[in-house]
Amino acid sequence: MLDQPKQTLRIESMRDKVSPAEWQARVDTAACYRLVALYGMDDIGANHISMRVPGEDNNFLINPYGMMYDEITASSLIKIDIEGNVVGKTSYGDFDFGINRAGFVIHAAVHKHRHDANCVIHTHTWPGMAISSLECGLMPLTQTAMRFTHISYHDYNGVVLNESEQDRLVRDLGANNAMILRNHGLLTTGNTIGEAFNTLHRLEKSCMAQLAAMACNTPFAKVPQAVLDETYMNYQPGTRRPYGLMEWPAMLRQLDRRNPGYDV
Repeated sequence: MLDQPKQTLRIESMRDKVSPAEWQARVDTAACYRLVALYGMDDIGANHISMRVPGEDNNFLINPYGMMYDEITASSLIKIDIEGNVVGKTSYGDFDFGINRAGFVIHAAVHKHRHDANCVIHTHTWPGMAISSLECGLMPLTQTAMRFTHISYHDYNGVVLNESEQDRLVRDLGANNAMILRNHGLLTTGNTIGEAFNTLHRLEKSCMAQLAAMACNTPFAKVPQAVLDETYMNYQPGTRRPYGLMEWPAMLRQLDRRNPGYDV
């Protein structure tokens, strides 16, 4: 049997083909993909991070289906509208990537109905999937988890391929910036990419801590409801500085050290 010729990924630059604002959004979105991989929250090429294109309310950026998170670049991202139409994409050499249907259905629903949700991140991490499968859901066992005391939940209804699922997704998310998709995974949103990533990172840590505590098979330390309520409010938008604002430049520096090349 003859060996098949190796396919080569060659990503044509989009920098001179988009506005400066879109290019910056592309750079930050590509960085977020690589940071999710760096922090061990990716799932090969599955799942998605989407970012609304500045000045284009109905268009957003999403990953080409077939590329790994740690190789995503600013130019490789595909621009689609909330109806799923491809608005802009580059050349990938020997490949012709498209978008994943399930990713479009979930992300388009949020972008269409939540205009404050410029960035949407969805993951299938093992801690997130484990917590999503528990009837108790996420419990406010730690200070970090108390931030999500009133997190949203969306019941599982099969792989999200049907647009009829969008209304239920948006209804269940409500005004929250985080949701557990039962028997599925996690979803976070943010006005900025840094905010959405910060929320995801804290939610992931909360899931991990709960699973570790449950594995000890010993009673949990009780926290008074009044303290839970006060802690929850201390973590709500408007109480403190916007999440991710301070951390994002530092994470970009970390990425420049660990996995540069996302900004091309």
